[in-house]
Amino acid sequence: MRAVWLTEFGGPDVLVAGDAPDPVPGPGQVLIGVTFANITFVETQFRSGLPGPFRAEPPVIPGNGVGGVVLAGPDDLVGAAVVTSLTGSGGYAERAVVDATAPFRVPDGLALDDAVALLADGRTAMALIRAAGVSAGERVLVLAAAGGVGSILVQLARNAGATVVAAAGGARKTAVALDLGAETAVDYTRPDWAGEAGPVDVVFDGVGGAIGAAAFGLVRRGGRHFSYGLASGGWTEVSEEEASTRGVRLHRGALGSPADLRDATESVLAEAAAGRVKPLIGQRFPLARAADAHRAIESRGTIGKTLLEV
Repeated sequence: MRAVWLTEFGGPDVLVAGDAPDPVPGPGQVLIGVTFANITFVETQFRSGLPGPFRAEPPVIPGNGVGGVVLAGPDDLVGAAVVTSLTGSGGYAERAVVDATAPFRVPDGLALDDAVALLADGRTAMALIRAAGVSAGERVLVLAAAGGVGSILVQLARNAGATVVAAAGGARKTAVALDLGAETAVDYTRPDWAGEAGPVDVVFDGVGGAIGAAAFGLVRRGGRHFSYGLASGGWTEVSEEEASTRGVRLHRGALGSPADLRDATESVLAEAAAGRVKPLIGQRFPLARAADAHRAIESRGTIGKTLLEV
């Protein structure tokens, strides 16, 4: 089969297209013919050798989320369109094997590429909304609002009845956030962006660094600040003492049990099938150009989700 190999840790050029043995499913497993693979920011860090949730030594086929059709396995799954996470590797390839309990059936009315785009980012967004307990009438600030997770958070927070303030880098991305349903959008490359955003009840921080710290300063007494990403290169550093004094709840880390996250995935797929959420797929690359996809993500020029077309 065709695949993309991580030959060594380093820049995007270490991703090299080539051949790989076809995976063979064992008892209790399914074989998936992959149509789309998603790419996350975490995978660019994995490729470069930075510490993260996945660890494997090159040479290895990277990629953790795919969508396609079940080619072999239990009779009730063969022929089904599914999306699934892997175990941190094996996604940038024409075929993948997972336990038969892992895949999610793609609901009727939802396109396979949209389902793949929601697999990781939609799960995270739904879990964040639930953990934060966003409710009607609250003011919610979403950082990186035109990104894969942020674009879903904007929609889910709006659907919960919150007033959404979107923050993103540049006019193109703020315009996208407004189209997604944000009431206000601010450009956080401008020095006065925090003043424009104003006080909020909840912050969803996928950026970290100085931008995340400025956002923390906007949280009202008794509010919540959820850190889930570090697009700036580092987590938001906030004062636990100040948070305690202001009664601000800080969260960074796990968003629930595996069962909770599976339920979050099923819920966001159902929301999308019902037309209440739409993933933003901004870029598509053929499998052999996985290195170009990584370059695009690291340039900060991407919008929404980046997919590989296998």
